[in-house]
Amino acid sequence: MTPMEKHRILVVDDEPGLRHMVASYLESDGFEVVEAADGDTSLHLFRERRPDLVLLDVVMPGLDGLEVLRIIRAESDTPVIMLTARAEEVDRVVGLTVGADDYVTKPFSPRELSARIKAVLRRWKAAAPASDTSDVLQFEDLTVDLGSREVVRDGEPVELSALEFDLLAALASSPGRVFTREQLLERVWGWDYFGSDRVVDVHISSLRRKLDDQAGDPRFIATVRGVGYKFIAAPR
Repeated sequence: MTPMEKHRILVVDDEPGLRHMVASYLESDGFEVVEAADGDTSLHLFRERRPDLVLLDVVMPGLDGLEVLRIIRAESDTPVIMLTARAEEVDRVVGLTVGADDYVTKPFSPRELSARIKAVLRRWKAAAPASDTSDVLQFEDLTVDLGSREVVRDGEPVELSALEFDLLAALASSPGRVFTREQLLERVWGWDYFGSDRVVDVHISSLRRKLDDQAGDPRFIATVRGVGYKFIAAPR
C-alpha cells in the first residue's frame, strides 16, 4: 500500500492495551490509525479526521458502541466493524441491524482483523456511485437507481446503508431469480467475507423494514424456505 493509497482507520476501544496493539499492527500493515478511548472522543475524531473505516468496540463506559454507530449512520455511510467480547448472536444481530458492516469477536487475530478491514474497504470502493446514472430499475411503486444509488418508494426517498442498497440491487436486477445466502454473500459482501451467512438474514430484515415490506405477505422480497430469497415485484 503506497502513501497515496493509505487508508485512515479510527480505532475505538476503552482497553488501552488492545487498542494500542491493534493500532500498531494496522500501522505496520500500511494503514494510518487514529485512536479513541470512549464514545464522545470517537465522534469528535470521526467528524474531524474523516476516517475511511471505524473499528468500534460495543461495550464502553458512557456512550456505548451501538449508540455511537447510530449517530455515525445518521451522518455517514462510512464502513464500521464492531468489536465485541460477547459471543451471543443477539449482540451481533443488534449491531448489524443499526448499520454495522461486519463484526469481530474478541479475542481475534490481528492478521484476520486486517484482512477483514481490507475486504470491507474493497466492497466499499466497489460500491462507489457509477458515472452512468441511466441504469434505473422501475417497479410498480419502487424505483432503484443503480447509478445514483437512490431508492424511491411511493414517491418518497428510502435511506439505505451501502450494504442494504447493494443487496436490494442484486435482488432487483434479477426479478424472480432465487438467490441462496451464499450467492448473495459472494455478490454483495465478496468472496473473501469471513463471517456467517446469518448476516444476509439480518440485512434482509432491515431492508424489508425500510421498504415497509412484510415477510409474511411480501411485495418485494420473498423468502424461499430452505434456499434463500428472491425479488417478486414485476418490472414496469
